[in-house]
Amino acid sequence: MAGRSYEVYDVFTDKVLAGNPLAIVHDTDGLDSEAMQKIAREFNLSETVFVLAARNPAHTAWARIFTPDYEMPFAGHPTVGTAISLAQRRFGAVEEDQDALIILEEQVGPVRCGVRLTASGAFAEFDLPKLPVQIPYNYDRIAIANALRLEPREIGFENHVPSIWDAGVPFMMVPVHGLESAGRIRINQTAMKDVAPTIGHRQLPVYCYCRETILHDSHFHSRMFVSDDGTYEDPATGSATAAFAGAIHAFDRPLDGVLRLSIEQGYEMGRPSRLQLELDIAEEKLLGARIGGSAVKIAEGRLFA
Repeated sequence: MAGRSYEVYDVFTDKVLAGNPLAIVHDTDGLDSEAMQKIAREFNLSETVFVLAARNPAHTAWARIFTPDYEMPFAGHPTVGTAISLAQRRFGAVEEDQDALIILEEQVGPVRCGVRLTASGAFAEFDLPKLPVQIPYNYDRIAIANALRLEPREIGFENHVPSIWDAGVPFMMVPVHGLESAGRIRINQTAMKDVAPTIGHRQLPVYCYCRETILHDSHFHSRMFVSDDGTYEDPATGSATAAFAGAIHAFDRPLDGVLRLSIEQGYEMGRPSRLQLELDIAEEKLLGARIGGSAVKIAEGRLFA
């Protein structure tokens, strides 16, 4: 029995056993949505990608992204990991730098990815398929602090306040004072139900961030929690970083040009991650944004399902 080929990548890192793990299933003929959901539950990672033939012949592949419980319209670390996987399958091991253009069809729309393969690693950057849109939100500082088990004075810094942004997947953004506050966050799931709205089929995940960082060349430190039916923390969240671009533009008001930021995540979990974010600003408007990161393969095999 030949089985289906699969790979596991650690994404937004250049080292194994760091970043955000991702399963990618390549031989998907005969799999329907129900089977994909069961396989994603079997891998039990935050996301599993199923690679199908592109519906538009001008594109590289159709990528369906599943959590253990539902299908996602878009996600960052599956996009980066899948783009790198497809480029490496196309070119194999390289001795000299090799660039590749990968266009993935996702539910949110086509996602254009640029990949750089080198002898020592791989990096991918994708254009946001949807610019962040702010969703109206009347926040309660005391209630949010209670939901994070922090003090109200620790919520917000400078002119950053809690907000909700959607760049394909909506997130509740919560600025906190610094690393000490970020490190003490513990989700009160009951209290969170009162502060995190439900949009679609789920209560909004919570993306907490501060300007104080562990690494000297990072610009923000972040943590992301899924807080609905069973709280868990995600070590690197590209879709949240895409939404975060809206908060940065709204609160920091960057000057016209290209703003390049490095965001660290996953340190409290022992899964250090680095996400690169670029914003294109013209006449004070956000015209485009890109998210990038490295990925490294940690496992491959055959799936008999």
